[in-house]
Amino acid sequence: MFYRLIYEQWVNSWTPLNIFQYITFRAAAAAVTSMFICLFCGPWVIKRLTELRVRQGQHSGVRAEAMGEHHKSKVGTPTMGGVLIVTAMLVSTLLWARWDTRIVWLAMGGTFILGIIGFVDDYLKLAMGGSTGAHPKVKLTGQVLVGAVVAMVLLFGEEDGVNYSQLALPFFKDAYFSLGLGFLLLSILVVVGTSNAVNLTDGLDGLAIGCISVTGAAYTALSYVVGRTDYTDYLNLVYIPGAGELTVFCAALCGASLGFLWYNAYPAALFMGDTGSLALGGALALVAILVKQELSILLLGGVFVLEALSVVLQVASFQLTGKRIFRVAPFHHHLERLGWSEPKIVIRIWIIAIVLAVIGLSTVKIR
Repeated sequence: MFYRLIYEQWVNSWTPLNIFQYITFRAAAAAVTSMFICLFCGPWVIKRLTELRVRQGQHSGVRAEAMGEHHKSKVGTPTMGGVLIVTAMLVSTLLWARWDTRIVWLAMGGTFILGIIGFVDDYLKLAMGGSTGAHPKVKLTGQVLVGAVVAMVLLFGEEDGVNYSQLALPFFKDAYFSLGLGFLLLSILVVVGTSNAVNLTDGLDGLAIGCISVTGAAYTALSYVVGRTDYTDYLNLVYIPGAGELTVFCAALCGASLGFLWYNAYPAALFMGDTGSLALGGALALVAILVKQELSILLLGGVFVLEALSVVLQVASFQLTGKRIFRVAPFHHHLERLGWSEPKIVIRIWIIAIVLAVIGLSTVKIR
């Protein structure tokens, strides 16, 4: 909005307004804006959620056998803080991004819908007073529809010269595979997998939101690169028209995540709930799809993949052999059972997230 109101309307009157044409400036402004929205509105949101008794239930977000005295102390902490994060990032994106870019609207729309799904799930958990929210099939259907609609718009919508049905392989130069309508299935898998993986990771104070900010920063850089022909030509990447504006979206996501971390850091005063985890996980997945780097999420969001994999392996092992691989899944609760303190687990997993993000970005150059 600021781009249209300020740059397009007044630039001829005052040349310093030229700064609004630069994506880097607007991305930085979006990050600061969303962060300050979270910082300034956080206390009010916490107060209102407390008054409305929107609080963490005894079994919400933590498996019963994983709960010790430490986790029981978290019962009563306000949840559904994802409303604050999603609102801050979407408002900031609307303020600083150009409105004539289709893929920005796809990213915002998909994030908003997944946030609504998470909100309904959180609300039902609170209303029923337990750990059962929306039926898993309902949540899965919503996630599938988001992935499918985005894929269909990219495949059959407005022509922008990009062959979205092609899949690029990391590490290999000119390694592209034509998926055809298989791109529809790939998009669904990326959205469903990532949003649920982030949801599984959200079990310790600051853990998920810290990793989200790291992955979001990586996608901020990647979006900027694929939105410039000089960089894509040099790095042999697919140029995506308008992808530069996703830099603003990703920066807003990072800023909102850091602002929320102020209140979610140990000991947390506010939890994001499924409202935040499903929306933010979906946002990362949608950016990966929109910049044609679908497989990059395996490294850039490696922590989420590892957490989800620990659950899959635990369930598979128990069903096949009757034995568990981990004391408790997801993996971060296993570390708690080993005696690691919560802050130590969170900080060390943040370090892993940073390392994986750096490795993931390095694959761009290796190609």
